[in-house]
Amino acid sequence: MATPLSAAGLLKALRDEGLQVVEHRSWRTHNRNHKGPWGPVYGVMIHHTVTSGTQSSVDLCYDGHANLPGPLCHGVIAKDGTVHLVGHGRANHAGLGDDDVLRAVINETALPADNEANTDGNRSFYGFECINLGNGKDPWPAAQLEAVEKAAAAICRAHGWNQRSVIGHKEWQPGKIDPRGFTMDSMRGRIRTRLAGSPDGPAKPPAPKPPAAYEPFPGAAFFRAGRHSAVITAMGKRLVAEGCGRYEVGPGPDWSEADRASYAAWQRKLGYSGSGADGIPGKASWDRLKVPNV
Repeated sequence: MATPLSAAGLLKALRDEGLQVVEHRSWRTHNRNHKGPWGPVYGVMIHHTVTSGTQSSVDLCYDGHANLPGPLCHGVIAKDGTVHLVGHGRANHAGLGDDDVLRAVINETALPADNEANTDGNRSFYGFECINLGNGKDPWPAAQLEAVEKAAAAICRAHGWNQRSVIGHKEWQPGKIDPRGFTMDSMRGRIRTRLAGSPDGPAKPPAPKPPAAYEPFPGAAFFRAGRHSAVITAMGKRLVAEGCGRYEVGPGPDWSEADRASYAAWQRKLGYSGSGADGIPGKASWDRLKVPNV
């Protein structure tokens, strides 16, 4: 028996296990508690959504539908392994299931066959919906399966449970097939191994992209007849990309009147006129052109 984690506690447990977590709308106060209690909790239940697309699936699990109001789970696990939190409290995910299965989860023993639907599961389980069509053909990317493992392990670790506290919807409610595409025994094996070690710690943010490298201004004297350089080719390609190319052939590495006419068009595009649009690059216009390093 366990008191459900607070919203902050759930978020911390997931992130401490190394998961990327997105907080969706008002998930911390979004629940069905007016229909009955959430807790004590005894385990984690895994589902598949029978949908595709991250945003539409997350919205569906948050809002629910005409016959089943949301939230439809506590977290949605996307194909890329991101966990989107959509509810905290009682959620419409488990429905009625087998009391013998619940007893086995509580005792962390082998599961019996689920042949009855006589016990409220929405009260007793955390629920994760995994984005998958559930047709046996939609793939389960490695990142998504790892996130299922981590999410379940995070909650088990927080409550001191073992892997037998994690079940599939198909093991709880007669007639259900989810999650389809991997076995719960294999997933429990992964969770057991993870729980034997330490959590991964908060996921590292994506590495920032290195700043774009641009050619420094080589000086106005660089641009003269007879100059042969890959920098001139790169400049010409940028001028073409900006709609200022005046080339019949090229651009190429040799400074030409076509380069000068093209650069003059760029200067005019920036608002220069007269001698300021003579086609010879200056530092201000060059820096704005952003010629990539060669």
